[in-house]
Amino acid sequence: MGVSNIFNPASLCLLKSNVRQTQRRIRSFEGNQKGLIMATFSSSPSTVPVEHVNQKLSGDSFIRPHLRKLSPYQPILPFEVLSAKLGRKPEDIIKLDANENPYGPPPEVLEALGSLKFPYIYPDPESRQLRAALAEDSGIESDYILVGCGCDELIDLIMRCVLDPGDKIVDCPPTFTMYEFDAGVNGAQVIKVPRKPDFSLNIEAIAEAVEHEKPKCIFLTSPNNPDGSIISDEVLLKILDMPILVVLDEAYIEFSGNESRMQWVKKHDNLIVLRTFSKRAGLAGLRVGYGSFPLSIIEYLWRAKQPYNVSVAAEVAACAALQNPKYLELVKDALIQERDRLFKLLKEIPFLNPYPSYSNFILCEVTSGMDAKKLKDDLSKMGVMVRHYNNKELKGYIRVTAGKPEQTDALMEGLSRLS
Repeated sequence: MGVSNIFNPASLCLLKSNVRQTQRRIRSFEGNQKGLIMATFSSSPSTVPVEHVNQKLSGDSFIRPHLRKLSPYQPILPFEVLSAKLGRKPEDIIKLDANENPYGPPPEVLEALGSLKFPYIYPDPESRQLRAALAEDSGIESDYILVGCGCDELIDLIMRCVLDPGDKIVDCPPTFTMYEFDAGVNGAQVIKVPRKPDFSLNIEAIAEAVEHEKPKCIFLTSPNNPDGSIISDEVLLKILDMPILVVLDEAYIEFSGNESRMQWVKKHDNLIVLRTFSKRAGLAGLRVGYGSFPLSIIEYLWRAKQPYNVSVAAEVAACAALQNPKYLELVKDALIQERDRLFKLLKEIPFLNPYPSYSNFILCEVTSGMDAKKLKDDLSKMGVMVRHYNNKELKGYIRVTAGKPEQTDALMEGLSRLS
């Protein structure tokens, strides 16, 4: 990015840039059969003609053209909004729609937050204490670790550092929709390689997309959200052999029984691994994500990231959570046990087909002619919240978070009323 100096203000003139049209494309690869879905956005530089200089401009005329066409991300409603909407106290709502950890953080977190000494001082821009604690926790040196305001910030930061407008990423739906959303924010094109019916990756189609479309990076989730499937070492190594940057999101890795691949970044210069405190430590509300990066990449993310992106409260809470690994392990085991119990119970519901999961949630196909959206709405009227999807890959599906045993019981009672 250049800086222009104007030495003679009296001789200002209006420079007109060449107008060009760019296209944001979303392609779908399914083996040798390709379908193309194309959305065209005008990205012409905004040039104000001389004769209109004195006319009043609308505020949106200053917004980048492709962002005017961007659909907002659809987040889960928070407790306060749900409480008002349902007419129920927050504590009376069974919230199984956002994969949150119902047990919350270790007690040390609340103690640490209650005794903050310097909330009026800016946080450490390098999150040194937390990165040191994460190095001890993960076994990889802190030089490889970067912390963010949730993994969402790190996903966006990666894209800002890697992608030029018009560059391409590979997305494998159904999966976490933040990848496609952030690609749109950054003016990137999304090459969609749908998963197979069992939600496994289509390696042949990915290879074909990489060869023909020349994308910069691919975003993968293991366990995958929303179905809970995992990526094997063999499959991941095949993708790492391709000329593409692989961003592996391990937000739910603790529930899989598998080891994290954070250490792999030392051997693979085209691998980034992301983790979070939201699920494991019950800190979703404080937004603490982190990742391991090759040294050849992390240098540039340090340059581009916001200096005070992790708050004092977030860093203190995350450090306190890591001081009680026994608690984290007990909560993880409890959620895995409840997930397995939930799966067995859901299999008994005649209009649901649950999928095995390695995460803290279960995806269910709604069958027997029952409408998935109506099922979700009927449960919400009983104060039980589950996730429903509108996108084509998951039309007719719901996702249920594994919660506490009493929350599972409330869900099953609601489902039995609808049977």
